[in-house]
Amino acid sequence: MNHDEDYPAEYLAGILNEVKTIAMVGASSDPAKFSLAVLRALKDAGYNMIPVNPKHSSGEIGGLKCYKSLGSIGRLVDMVEIFRASVHAYAVTEEAIEIGAKIIWMQIGVRNDAAAQLAENAGLKVVMYRCPKIELMRPVSL
Repeated sequence: MNHDEDYPAEYLAGILNEVKTIAMVGASSDPAKFSLAVLRALKDAGYNMIPVNPKHSSGEIGGLKCYKSLGSIGRLVDMVEIFRASVHAYAVTEEAIEIGAKIIWMQIGVRNDAAAQLAENAGLKVVMYRCPKIELMRPVSL
């Protein structure tokens, strides 16, 4: 996949139609943070959302149990959404591969070509620098 070009609408819509469970790495309980709004919107759209943040792992984010890491979830995750700085995307991608995720989605502002290559080499689909909440609002998405 050439990540320097626009993703085909069918590619993004296919991903959003395919996934059921999304782990959001970097989810925040802070209402001023965009991750909370995205978490709620995806939950409201019917996705099984799993917040991941080691700082909140003993509590909840958006009314959902929060986990300290992808490895601590202990159940199938279709997609890992990365809401962390680009420099952290590679390590998150390594962990996503370990747990058997099928898709890596890097939020707007997050791009890591090495992480994308790692994921694609492992057979995962990749989206970078996009927001699934925004993509869901596009008429072609669902």
